[in-house]
Amino acid sequence: MSRNPKIIAALAIAGVFVSALMGIIIWVSLDSARPGPFTAHFKLVNDRGEPVDQSIFKGSPALVYFGYTHCPEVCPTTLFEVADWLKTLGPDGKPLKAYFFSIDPERDTPDILHEYLGAISSRITGITGNSDQMKKVLDGWMIYAAKLPSEDGNYHMSHTISLLLIGPDGRLKNMIPYQTDKEKALETIRTTLLKQT
Repeated sequence: MSRNPKIIAALAIAGVFVSALMGIIIWVSLDSARPGPFTAHFKLVNDRGEPVDQSIFKGSPALVYFGYTHCPEVCPTTLFEVADWLKTLGPDGKPLKAYFFSIDPERDTPDILHEYLGAISSRITGITGNSDQMKKVLDGWMIYAAKLPSEDGNYHMSHTISLLLIGPDGRLKNMIPYQTDKEKALETIRTTLLKQT
């Protein structure tokens, strides 16, 4: 029984298309986060050495970023933007909490986080701890983070670079992509987290 070459070619093209589509879906999911609410239990510490758990996601709206202090560009840029947004919002932004979760707890001790963030803003709280507990938070929000070797024998981290906007109910309300225009970011924060109910 012979098969029509046109049908075989069409099936091959369809297979390539489906594979490419699946690849795009996986790629997009790496920079996405779960809509919540966040329910994983964890025990970490803030940059002052104080214990924190999943309750930080409840009661106040929050800007949440996952990064690391050895990051050469994306993390410090985002944190300086967050600091500027908080300053620009003034009293209207007072209810907002801001958290920087380390994806590199091996190097990011509370002291290192405190010094790093202290140079940026007193409004941003660093969170770190042991790797297992940090993994619970990463998995809970479906945050991508992977250790990659660098040429100098050390390593750097590949990770989700969008900022999460978490409502006082602990649910993900929106995300702000890296390098979003300031006015657009502020409008997103105002309408998503600071709107009057």
